[in-house]
Amino acid sequence: MPLTFDQVDAFTQSPFSGNPAAVFVVDDFPTAQRMQNLASEMNLSETAFVCRHAQRGWALRWFTPTDEVDLCGHATLATAHVLFEKGLVTSDATAIFQTLSGELRVTRRADGLLEMDFPSEPATRAVASEPIDAAIGLAGRRHAANRMDVLVELESEQELRRLEPDMGAIAALEFRGLIATAPAEDPDMDVVSRFFGPRVGVPEDPVTGSAHCCLAPWWAERLGKTRMRARQISARSGEVEMTLQGDRVRLGGHAVTVFSAVLAI
Repeated sequence: MPLTFDQVDAFTQSPFSGNPAAVFVVDDFPTAQRMQNLASEMNLSETAFVCRHAQRGWALRWFTPTDEVDLCGHATLATAHVLFEKGLVTSDATAIFQTLSGELRVTRRADGLLEMDFPSEPATRAVASEPIDAAIGLAGRRHAANRMDVLVELESEQELRRLEPDMGAIAALEFRGLIATAPAEDPDMDVVSRFFGPRVGVPEDPVTGSAHCCLAPWWAERLGKTRMRARQISARSGEVEMTLQGDRVRLGGHAVTVFSAVLAI
């Protein structure tokens, strides 16, 4: 049986914006090498593979063009979108995923917005500021890390927009990636960010759901609020609703299918 897949733009309601992900719904996972080869061929920041889990819900794995990763927000959103659109999960049910980061849940609101229940990933680890500032070419205001990424807070959105970081220097930091963030200028937004992941084959990611698991607790402490709106200001851009609930983060966003295809090999 030939493999089919859908390409979905996540964290957006408009095609050709947000973060694209390829989603393969399969009867059983192909070999890890096959999935990695397909992700490399897709050449997107993430390719997701999902199949029925033996005990509960769905098993979900994510691959960048070079590596399998523990957690990916936008490809989870894209996968849930595909399952809801195909009727594999009913609109009033919860999509339950078994992953390397534990059980993840996604629900669909009446307005079509998808809400993901993810673990909070606060940046509480102290890190040296000098190599981070050298990598981004700018002195950050605050620096910290969690188990996956390093975070640098900048003074303003304009500083963030002007960043032209050294990808080799970011890859040398030995984290999955670097989150750069600042307060939003738009009064309808709270937070803006960019994400750089050259170490995993993603120089700049359009919209990074998992980074918002770090951004939510970071900005909740600084802004004194647990519900926030965030915009990732990459070239494609996308928006994420964040709600911090203890050690969990609810991430909300829309998604749209751009095309479906069948593999010839």
